[in-house]
Amino acid sequence: MSRTWLYVLFLSVVVGASGVAAATPPDLEASLALFSGGGDVMIPYSDEGRAQLEMAIAAFRSAIGVPEGLDETDEAKVASVAVDPGKKDLVNKLSQSYYTLGDVFLRTGKEAETTYVKGKQWALASLRLDPAFVTLEKDKGFAAAVAAETDAAALYWACGNWLRVAEFDKLGAVFAGAPAKCEAMAKRTLEIDGGYICYGPYRTLGAYFGGLPALFGQDLGLALAFFCEVVSEPSFCVGCTSCPIDPSSSEYFENRLLFVEFYLLEKGLWQDAARVLRSILDEPIGTKYPLYNAVCQEKARTFLAEVEKHL
Repeated sequence: MSRTWLYVLFLSVVVGASGVAAATPPDLEASLALFSGGGDVMIPYSDEGRAQLEMAIAAFRSAIGVPEGLDETDEAKVASVAVDPGKKDLVNKLSQSYYTLGDVFLRTGKEAETTYVKGKQWALASLRLDPAFVTLEKDKGFAAAVAAETDAAALYWACGNWLRVAEFDKLGAVFAGAPAKCEAMAKRTLEIDGGYICYGPYRTLGAYFGGLPALFGQDLGLALAFFCEVVSEPSFCVGCTSCPIDPSSSEYFENRLLFVEFYLLEKGLWQDAARVLRSILDEPIGTKYPLYNAVCQEKARTFLAEVEKHL
């Protein structure tokens, strides 16, 4: 099914025979079904997958009650939307969908940055749907509110989107205090649900400490400690007694890909980087993580071409 056909189908649902938009909202049930795997959105890495994701975004916005034309990059305007707290999960999925759209299908440029900002604002809005979070944030600050939070998804996608936004202005993000806030969210997510998105908090923290500018806290030893929980690398993780924490973590290729990007390449370990990248390329994408495993294989090919120049 082509992306064009999907758009035609979508328009046929929401536009009446007279050409006037009908009241029928986007299909929320079908959009929720894309998340039935319990982690990543279950779409193919293709134009069809992008169309499905964009329609899911439309469905979540409609179900939440986002007014047409709202500037979703504006924190105050997003906060002004009266969202039913019972729809918190939909807000989290909207944030995740924006992250996925930016990370997978846009990647660079102003549109990607804007998409991550939207994802960040909705995840923060999700956190603030809890009056206890709002009170703690007001009285004791953001870190204190995060330390008491129990919604792993809201924390994870607030952190992920915010870190992506920071990549567009790293020094500005450092001086604005974004790294400390993201670190607090990632560590709290690890405490309450370390297995979220196939041990996402571990790879987030590994990438965080490996990717910080050297002058602002890069710590490759700490990055390795987090990566060792999700990659099977006995020669590197000599201090581990049971790493990785779950052998199935190798099924999610991003665990190994980020280990390469934010540890092996940072250390200039070209032979090991090539070995791990080839291991990603040698395995089938499978049906468990169809989107991100496909994306990781594409990125692995790009990295490998550069790594092989150093061999």
